[in-house]
Amino acid sequence: MQPKQSTDAPSPALVFELLMGHQKSTALSAAIEVGLFRALGEGPADAATLAKRCASSDRGIRILADFLTVNGLIRKENGVYSNTPTASMFLDPKSPACIAAAARFLVLPDMYQSYLHLADTVRAGTLEHDGTVQAENPIWVEFAHSMAPMMAPLAGPLGETVLSIVKGPIRVLDIAAGHGLFGITIAKQNPEAKIVAVDWAPVLEVARANAAKAGVESRYELLPGSAFDVEYGGPFDAALLTNFLHHFDRPTCVGLLRKVQVALRPGGVCATLEFVPNEDRVSPPLPAAFALTMLAGTRGGDAYTFSELKSMYQEAGFRDMAAHPIPNSPHTIVTGVKA
Repeated sequence: MQPKQSTDAPSPALVFELLMGHQKSTALSAAIEVGLFRALGEGPADAATLAKRCASSDRGIRILADFLTVNGLIRKENGVYSNTPTASMFLDPKSPACIAAAARFLVLPDMYQSYLHLADTVRAGTLEHDGTVQAENPIWVEFAHSMAPMMAPLAGPLGETVLSIVKGPIRVLDIAAGHGLFGITIAKQNPEAKIVAVDWAPVLEVARANAAKAGVESRYELLPGSAFDVEYGGPFDAALLTNFLHHFDRPTCVGLLRKVQVALRPGGVCATLEFVPNEDRVSPPLPAAFALTMLAGTRGGDAYTFSELKSMYQEAGFRDMAAHPIPNSPHTIVTGVKA
């Protein structure tokens, strides 16, 4: 399905909205930092009261709250502000579904820096450096800390998908484990599962702490190093590649999938979690737009369609590829079984 096209008369509004898009991300980040959504979670209030709750100026809070009202995250009625249901669920720290911590990673200067010379990248089609995937980039430690709440709702469906294919006592290879939640969730879902987590050593310390908190540390092994260089060992019953393949070009992805395939038992499953756009590459909006993130931040990464991922799996020696879209999420789980 094609994106909806406006039937309104031509207007420069969309042009200005795109040019000023940085205001939205920085305003949201500032609101999280000063505790605006936490303050509104204490109850509706006017700007002066919110300013006291946030230890901020009346003028600053009024203008920030008005801006976020214009953009749909806050309500304002007769001078009194309140959280919208979306803000209450996802931005108030008291909510178990709060994902406000993600702002720490998504607005890092390193993430913005890659867009400052986007026209040059468009002309070249690639970066002159390794971008965000450079060896032992410290931003991935921040990713492991701050993005876990956003990824947590996806871990359950991924685990259920994997465990519908492989059962009983299993060994799971969690590649680029990050916060570790995907492997940890499988260990919680299957008491006979053992996890081997691969990532840079500082990142794995975050995963190890999360495994201990979840009570599965005795079944959680760390394998520090690059996913492309370390020896996986094995054989494994399942391998996880979560939010990883999109950082690389097709030949690199196929090479990694071949390495994974060798480490699996016959009948073992490889499960990727990806932003998978439709074949038109412009829908749905979030997975389709993610390709620009990869253009700006990687040498050859992309948001791959299912047909592209299926072809990679086939070339690496997998069969029975299937796509499992996660409801209410821009992510899709793609699975393949070792022949």
